Amino acid sequence: MADASLYNGQPTGTGSSCPSARLISCTPSIPCDVRNGVSVENALIEKRQWFVLRVSYGRIIKAKSFVEAKNLECYVPMRHKQIMKHGKKLIITEPLLPSFLFVYATRSQIGVLLCDCSNNTTDKKALLSFYYDHTSFREDAPEKNPPLTVSDSAMDNFIRLTSIKNPHIIPITSENIKYKLDDEVVITGGEFVGVHGRVARIAGQQRVVVELFDGCLVATAYIPKDMMSLLEM
Repeated sequence: MADASLYNGQPTGTGSSCPSARLISCTPSIPCDVRNGVSVENALIEKRQWFVLRVSYGRIIKAKSFVEAKNLECYVPMRHKQIMKHGKKLIITEPLLPSFLFVYATRSQIGVLLCDCSNNTTDKKALLSFYYDHTSFREDAPEKNPPLTVSDSAMDNFIRLTSIKNPHIIPITSENIKYKLDDEVVITGGEFVGVHGRVARIAGQQRVVVELFDGCLVATAYIPKDMMSLLEM
């Protein structure tokens, strides 16, 4: 059985946490420019974002190791799945979304990463590639879609949910969702406290669905009505 702590809870790679890693605010230590006394922190720098990268089939662990070797932070959500073996219930871990790797970096860092990835591959199939945002277009090239990025707040919520070791957290598709009044809620009690999403009925149970991006939906376990509160918009 894989150790989920290697994947869930906080991105890995640099040894320092980003705001989305542990759901707390964190400012890395940055030295000042001795020549003029101005902190580099105040200089105009590229902003780090959560990029969604597509992983070639069956190579999510290799992709994670590759990104970490480049000193970049990444996140692989794991699923805690209940199985029966020799008449006993066991909890195993497996990638929740085996086709995606979430990397916290600048656009330039991602470009270098993908270039290095292409140069080091031993076959024709790229280990990593951009996953594009098909809901918007690039201003400099209207006929093309930009790489998909996820906001820090959305990633915080997703990490909060997928870090919980509950076998009833499942990936779902929009086809098998029946939303209940389409209510946006925040969970106020139990192990899922603080997670927000939309109330839905799945497999005969009332759950909360978190949609990270189009086509990426994850459902909580059963949530009682008294443990939900309408989210103020």
